[in-house]
Amino acid sequence: MTPTGHTTDHTTVPLRWLDGAAPDALPGGVTWGAPLPRGAVAGVDALQVRIVDGAPVPAQFWPLATWPDGSLKWVGAAIGATDEPAEYEIVTDAASAAPESHAQIGVSRGGSSLVVDNGLIELEIDLPGPHATVDTLFRSLTRGGTVVAENVRLVSLLQSTVPEDGGAAVRMPYRSRISVVEVEQEGPIRAVVRIEGSHRAESGDREWLPFVVRLVVIAGSAEIRLVHTVIWDGDAEVDFLAGLGVRADVPLRAALHDRHVRVAGADGGFHSEAVRGLTGLRRDPGVDVRAAQIAGRQTPPLAEWNTEVSHRLDLIPSWGDVTLTQLSADGFSIRKRTAPGHGWVDAGAGTRAEGFVSLSDPQGGFGIGVRSFWQSHPGQLDVRGAAGERAELTAWLHAPQAQPMDVRFYHDGLGQDTFASQLDALEITYEDYEPGFGDAHGVARTHELTLFAFDATPPIEKLASAVDRLQRPPLLQPTPTHLHSVRVFGDWAPVERSSPVRAEIEDSIDFLLEFYLGQIDQRRWYGFWNYGDVMHAYDHDRHVWRYDVGGYAWDNSELSPDLWLWYSYLRTGRADVFRLAEAMTRHTGEVDVYHLGRWKGLGSRHNVQHWGCSAKQLRISSPIYRRIFYYLTADERVGDLLTELRDSDERFLDTDPTRKVRTDAATYRPDRAALAVGLGTDWGALAATWLADWERTGNERSRDRLLGTMADIGALPHGFLTGEALYDLDSGRFETTRDRVAVSHLSAVFGLVEVCSELIDLVDVPGFADAWNHYCRLYLASAAEQTAAAGAPLQGIHLEQAHSRLAAYAAKSTGDAGLGALAWRAFEGVGEWLVHRRDFTLRRIEAPHVLNPVDEVPSVSTNDAAQYGLAAIQNLALIGDRLETQSR
Repeated sequence: MTPTGHTTDHTTVPLRWLDGAAPDALPGGVTWGAPLPRGAVAGVDALQVRIVDGAPVPAQFWPLATWPDGSLKWVGAAIGATDEPAEYEIVTDAASAAPESHAQIGVSRGGSSLVVDNGLIELEIDLPGPHATVDTLFRSLTRGGTVVAENVRLVSLLQSTVPEDGGAAVRMPYRSRISVVEVEQEGPIRAVVRIEGSHRAESGDREWLPFVVRLVVIAGSAEIRLVHTVIWDGDAEVDFLAGLGVRADVPLRAALHDRHVRVAGADGGFHSEAVRGLTGLRRDPGVDVRAAQIAGRQTPPLAEWNTEVSHRLDLIPSWGDVTLTQLSADGFSIRKRTAPGHGWVDAGAGTRAEGFVSLSDPQGGFGIGVRSFWQSHPGQLDVRGAAGERAELTAWLHAPQAQPMDVRFYHDGLGQDTFASQLDALEITYEDYEPGFGDAHGVARTHELTLFAFDATPPIEKLASAVDRLQRPPLLQPTPTHLHSVRVFGDWAPVERSSPVRAEIEDSIDFLLEFYLGQIDQRRWYGFWNYGDVMHAYDHDRHVWRYDVGGYAWDNSELSPDLWLWYSYLRTGRADVFRLAEAMTRHTGEVDVYHLGRWKGLGSRHNVQHWGCSAKQLRISSPIYRRIFYYLTADERVGDLLTELRDSDERFLDTDPTRKVRTDAATYRPDRAALAVGLGTDWGALAATWLADWERTGNERSRDRLLGTMADIGALPHGFLTGEALYDLDSGRFETTRDRVAVSHLSAVFGLVEVCSELIDLVDVPGFADAWNHYCRLYLASAAEQTAAAGAPLQGIHLEQAHSRLAAYAAKSTGDAGLGALAWRAFEGVGEWLVHRRDFTLRRIEAPHVLNPVDEVPSVSTNDAAQYGLAAIQNLALIGDRLETQSR
């Protein structure tokens, strides 16, 4: 798309820090996204970051999305490392040039490698080629002329059995094999290198576990952000992943007593020891010697020591190996040993380790930190060979000391060999089973890590701050008021408590958010595959969520909790809600969606296992659940998730989402010229896909399919009430003569409301807005009104409280006061399953009736909480001004 018009003078985007005030320091810089008003800014050259009421600061901008007129809609922005972060804003100021950073990124390419240099650290990356095999993410990391890490690579362990008696199994080592190295950004503030590859057996030629790694280097920073995504592509019956990690070689130069291991524990604590300890000995080396070692400084020359110690250094054991294991969310242990072949000694234990390990000496050092470490258990941190010239540091994302990863389906099928028996099972466990469909082949997992290059052993206080930033990264964000003013993401508004009724509704939303934030920890919704998801429904008799009951277990975006959290964040700016929504976006976009194989581009419906359900559908993989996070953070990995769905309409050829329940199952066969595509969950996901692709990349194919199918829906005799239309895969258009009425209560609760509202505000497609208003007006209308408009009362009307926002939308669009009253009546009095008038009762269940003390709300399930929250948010935004006139 070519921008039209010109940059509007004095556009300002106010920013705020996610956690409130500016952090004390910003050694890793910050990257974020921000929206701009339609038509205001033609290109990134017009933008600056400046201190509020102050001077501009060096920054980098890049386009994330454009408005239909070609002007910038969203931009990514970054500022470099600084010791004095401030309050900032984005401005357009053609009169003054943005300052250049004193520290800038340089990327140079040689014949077989490239070097990323930010003036403080230098990263050398080998390039694969026809005659060059590369098995490292990068060859070396240098700070101040000292190499602090080498041969950073991925490692894994694979075993082919899981002995039932708990016995040992042979484990085969694998390591990364690099196939692609691509520079995505190269400064001046931020450089991004994208690396693709897979794991290859160290003895043998098998390759599996494809991965994507991004290395992000920021101007002036000694920290490297590493985003690692692995796709599980094994055979669940014979492939059991026994370890997955990032490993580095760490050169060591100093005497053993000047080498320091630091391992983060819980709540800011550290295991801080030297490889050869000088404290606690029978003889005292001297106060200055002990103080220097404890502080991590170089000890005084040996001549200044007590000779009773300096002459016996060889008799003090050196502890070359240290391991922390976090095998559950509630406990870690630390052990150490002198060398392989000797016994381990317990060195400490605690609850929730923060996922950081480093090895350093006075000349330099290296550290690795894993974000959400204990939440993503089982994790492990290893130091090996610290008494030699070269040690190994490994951050295990799946711990070798844990049970191997077992992704086999959890039952034998229970005789469900036909669609009839599978549908019957829905009546008892709500599980949609089909042989062979409960397969994890193609699901993914993303971890965020930080690599630290030290010029010496840092003070422990500095490390504690670094670990806090690792787990809670500073983030700049546009304010809720600005987000609302530029009209992004449809119908929502900042929180307003101007009346008792509004305050009551706001309190109810807050109650539900607090409840789920608490449930995550109380119910231990953590683990490698689980972290970020919540459960679907509750078992009041056992006082547990139905973790083991078919389709009632993991939620997998059912009825859009992702959107509820994101819209709650947009209007409040709450950091705790952002981080919950962030974790859910990471999980649902990776684990609940297939990234390769027969279901690539589809997601799995809710189940005991995230991949267990046979309903593989676009309603779960929809970009509507990811794009808010992408635009607010400029996260490249989530951008990948949006891009890889571009051709997901092709899945209708091989995976009919309604194959078990369609009335024409006896005759329907997928035909690329006439594919049955639902106008609710299916088209809503496709529309979100095409919209994201069009505004991010300018892809004309996505634009034409989006606008074309919108026009086709407007041309259908009954518009959205048609329920399902026939789609030509090659032309990307619907056949528009289908004359039928079919309504599903699920059509509008997987992002259709949000995407339609946004599209109508974004583009003017003849007939589309009328078709959507027609659907919104009739869904909750009287039988007589439905009959007059559609020929008969609509069947399948459920979730009335959730659908109150449809009536609210129609009321706002038409000015019809009666529709506004209908919307508030449906919201307040016809809610399915939610207690009337928000009568939430939080009760505490104590031992011995439960494993651990827990809180429960008998009236709440995730379906209801999500849809109630979205309805409340959108009704307040659309017709909040009519709330006080409604009888209560």
